[in-house]
Amino acid sequence: MLRILVLTGGSSSERDVAIASASQVVTALRSRGHVVHVADTTEGLLDATAEARVLGGRVGTEPPDVHTLEALERRVLFGGLLQDPVVREADIIFLALHGGRGEDGTLQHLLELADLPYAGSGPLGSGLAMDKDIAKRLLLQAGVPTADWRMHPTDPVEAVRNLGLPLVVKPSKQGSTVGLTVVRDAADLAAAIAEAARHDDEVMLETFVPGRELTVAILGEEALAVGEIIPKHELFDYECKYTPGMSEEIFPADIPKDVAEEVRRLGLLAHRALKLRGYSRVDFRLTPDGRLFCLEANTLPGMTATSLMPQSAAAMGIGFAELCERICRRM
Repeated sequence: MLRILVLTGGSSSERDVAIASASQVVTALRSRGHVVHVADTTEGLLDATAEARVLGGRVGTEPPDVHTLEALERRVLFGGLLQDPVVREADIIFLALHGGRGEDGTLQHLLELADLPYAGSGPLGSGLAMDKDIAKRLLLQAGVPTADWRMHPTDPVEAVRNLGLPLVVKPSKQGSTVGLTVVRDAADLAAAIAEAARHDDEVMLETFVPGRELTVAILGEEALAVGEIIPKHELFDYECKYTPGMSEEIFPADIPKDVAEEVRRLGLLAHRALKLRGYSRVDFRLTPDGRLFCLEANTLPGMTATSLMPQSAAAMGIGFAELCERICRRM
């Protein structure tokens, strides 16, 4: 039996997703006989009533407004939460957080300074994976193909000439496709950059890669089952990711065995290149002519009812509760 603190909420645009993940994880870990407490980074340690209120929500079709959340989070994290006896006595902290300071290494730094054990990647790996520009450089160096890109500011004429149309414009340090636009007309480029800049101070322009969307979960040093995502929209966007029925996920993916093995090989290579640990999920595009391009690595992949990592594990015979427990035991 472990004493586990599930830390959730956060101040990012993916807060609702984090809470939905926490709801599933808490139930799963308690079903395995563990003692589980819950804390929200913007509220602190939750009693039973507050836990039911916080974990009882649903993921909306749009990300939440986060303007007031960061100040609340600073107050809680620096106001004694990490010194609370319940937190300090935990055998492991399960980070049910997505995006922002919960996934970019900031919180991981705080936990290490406070000498608190937590599951998942450390500060360095978290930061490397979150920064798409740095991640792409490391992926290429490790032999993992990824789409060509430029960082803004860049000459728009040069960007279109070298990256082609359509191209993808997105925040460099966001997840769940928040702030992302597919630009098909050069005249729309400025508006897309402005939208991405609302979510991050660094904006990436990237070649659009057509094809099938594939994903693979990494657990420890093992790549699990490869899956395919077929969204109702053109992209696997926020609504498709977190709204039941808005995408079809197939595990294992209906692809040739050699392609699946290559996705697994490249996924594990990306996990190592970005210095990740414990678990992650790596996403790819498979082009019509059979080439693979890595889209991104997720250091704290979603753990909701519609999430991909649990489906990847289930296809390998690993149930959701067992998956959560294995994550806790891989510090």
